[in-house]
Amino acid sequence: MRNWVGALRLPLSVAVLALLPLTAWAERSVETAFGEVVVPRSPERVVTLYEGALDVALAAGVTPLGAVTTRGGDGMARYIEAHLGEQRPAIVGVVREINLEAVLALEPDVILAPPQLPEAQYRLLSRMAPTVVPLTEGLDPEAWRAETRLFAQALGREAEIEAALEQVDARAAEVAERIAADEAPSAVLVRWMPQGPMVMSADLFTAGLLRAAGVAVHDAGLTRENSPHSDPLSLENLSRVDADWLFLATLNEEGREALQAAQATPAFARLDVVARDQVVPVDGQLWSSATGPLAALTILDQLDAALTP
Repeated sequence: MRNWVGALRLPLSVAVLALLPLTAWAERSVETAFGEVVVPRSPERVVTLYEGALDVALAAGVTPLGAVTTRGGDGMARYIEAHLGEQRPAIVGVVREINLEAVLALEPDVILAPPQLPEAQYRLLSRMAPTVVPLTEGLDPEAWRAETRLFAQALGREAEIEAALEQVDARAAEVAERIAADEAPSAVLVRWMPQGPMVMSADLFTAGLLRAAGVAVHDAGLTRENSPHSDPLSLENLSRVDADWLFLATLNEEGREALQAAQATPAFARLDVVARDQVVPVDGQLWSSATGPLAALTILDQLDAALTP
């Protein structure tokens, strides 16, 4: 009998763990815009309500069960498609309108939400699952890094995301070295909408990436503080956005049609950057709306291809 009992004895540390509640080792806390939130250590049922969160999840090797549509589209952003396999997130809303019933039906373990999520929506979502909202205030071209790390903590995938961020930094340095010159080339990013062109702020995610890659991005003094873009410009005012390079972003087919019509006008043709053939059409879903390590690497690849063909 004594030998049998001895065989069942456990080390003290294991015995203590066995007496602890499940949450003592199966959960972790993360600091969010709404305070400390307890999340599962390795969540399996993830829902993202923010394009940046979807990007981070995929970069970390997690395919969410649900996601919102991209801005100006009815599905995932085009650059995201390359990172999706047969398993695809269900659509649970659009950028500013979440389908709460669709989220609830997915029975999430954790919800990754956008910055500035209204408190009323947070209260509803947090009753379904721990809801992680980044504390991001105003425009900051580097804010995406803190958001990325917060989402990585919530997913229990910090190591994977740190590796992805290092890859972004290395790629930016590589592009900067490739385009190095006596003076950094200037650039303006313009989103072309049916109502006209809007200059994107120099404090956005993409602008920060381009600066890291050796490009001097500016907004021609046309955007207000903490505004992501200017008011629509008339074609007659296009000369104000002249630069060494002009990146023209469109979100959808209507925007592309408006851009094509503008390109046929004398005002567009008079731009010096047009005469130099240094106008680069880009995907607005990526260049003017996305954040995250996958978006960063894709933008840097496209920038490299444009400036160093």
